[in-house]
Amino acid sequence: MTAPSEPKDADDMRHWWRTAIIDMAPGRIAFRGHPIQNLIGSVSFAQMIWLMVRGDMPTPEQAALFECALVAGVDHGPQAPSIAAARMAATCGLGLNNVMATGVNMLGDVHGGAGEQCAELYLDVAKRIDDGAEQVAAVRDGIAAWCEENGKIVSGFGHRFHKPVDPRAPRLMELVREAAKFGTVDGRFADIGEAIQAEIGRKRGTEIAMNIDGATAVIFCELGFPPPLSRGLFCLSRSVGVLSHGWEQMQQGGRNKGPMPPRYLPEYIGVKSES
Repeated sequence: MTAPSEPKDADDMRHWWRTAIIDMAPGRIAFRGHPIQNLIGSVSFAQMIWLMVRGDMPTPEQAALFECALVAGVDHGPQAPSIAAARMAATCGLGLNNVMATGVNMLGDVHGGAGEQCAELYLDVAKRIDDGAEQVAAVRDGIAAWCEENGKIVSGFGHRFHKPVDPRAPRLMELVREAAKFGTVDGRFADIGEAIQAEIGRKRGTEIAMNIDGATAVIFCELGFPPPLSRGLFCLSRSVGVLSHGWEQMQQGGRNKGPMPPRYLPEYIGVKSES
């Protein structure tokens, strides 16, 4: 005899996790209503990411622009903390999955979060314009509000290596402008991003680079992604670099490598010991 509580318990189990992403049962896997066998060989990885995150399928033109942003952010070398951490982890004997997790976990507000922060600034300026402000005033006031809350560094602009041009940004902005000509996007956030870049440069008295975070934030805003996904998508993109550097380090070998060669010691600033 079936206990009266069993149907209710079964419902509790089914409702414990609720998802609109995957419909999975023995012999059936469907993502957002699309059977996996229909997706395999029919969609690109970029289209699959969009489908999983957004719930719909992008147009080919949207997917192409989206993929450009993902490609642009894959790596920036071992001087980037996330890559350095991954390579050090590889020399500590961790498996490749742990190496990747180490690198991705380094992507925080300062290193990795700038795209999200920049997208928030773009959307703030856009709202000011929607509320009736002229673009010049919206940009000026948006930057001022940003700096009052976050400090003088405006996320998405300036780069410690690439001055005055981050080579990734102009190409991405060129692709946004091309996409706007064909109606894939409307170019609004490209206008806002370039206006912010110009205003920061004007206030500094010298040109400033729009960096990878500023350019990809333009694309993600143009395509309708909420700001938190700018960070998540950057982490997804940069994980490719983390994977490749971690694997390369494993092939090179090395044991217990720290952040600097052993012949160099960190500066000691504490109480001097007696000799």
